[in-house]
Amino acid sequence: MTPVFSHGDLRLYLLNLLNEEPRHGYDLIQALAERTGGTYTPSAGTIYPRLAKLEEEGLVTKRIDGRKTVYEITEAGRAEVAARTGDFESIEADLADSVRLIADEVRGNVRAAMKSLRADLAAAAASERNSAPEPDPSPDLRTRSREELHRADVALTEFRARIRTDLRSHAARGGEVTATVVDTLTHALDAAAREVRRALGEK
Repeated sequence: MTPVFSHGDLRLYLLNLLNEEPRHGYDLIQALAERTGGTYTPSAGTIYPRLAKLEEEGLVTKRIDGRKTVYEITEAGRAEVAARTGDFESIEADLADSVRLIADEVRGNVRAAMKSLRADLAAAAASERNSAPEPDPSPDLRTRSREELHRADVALTEFRARIRTDLRSHAARGGEVTATVVDTLTHALDAAAREVRRALGEK
């Protein structure tokens, strides 16, 4: 997986978050997850060493507030943020591209599955049109129907497993499934359901 932040970018992003307001470590982790659309949820082992380095450079200070350690930006830190406004805007643009790429990947998987489903439905519909109508389904027809129902169940199960694996793998790599991704999947499934009903001759 391509790193979300290039070398040095996370340092600047942390400074910018602290420039908005003082924050404790967990708050910074949550803010990063939200600002990156769920594409990056850093661990404490990633954040705290960088905060310690920023403190060592005199760019942030820390204070104890109950059980929390709150970090605040210094004047030197604010000066660096102000001097690197253009760099920060470039980082924000790169993060927006990452969110779009993840959504596109999910859409691609759903579209491929729908294309296969439509082909199967079209073949089934053509077969039905070419078959002589039977007022009373014969045992052979019922047997074929049960076989096709079983094949449909297998296809649906495989599709669910494939998409679920993609989503869980992304989350396991530190990403977060966004509302945009879920909405894309929901709309695609609705469209597939309409195709099935149309092939069955239902409205």
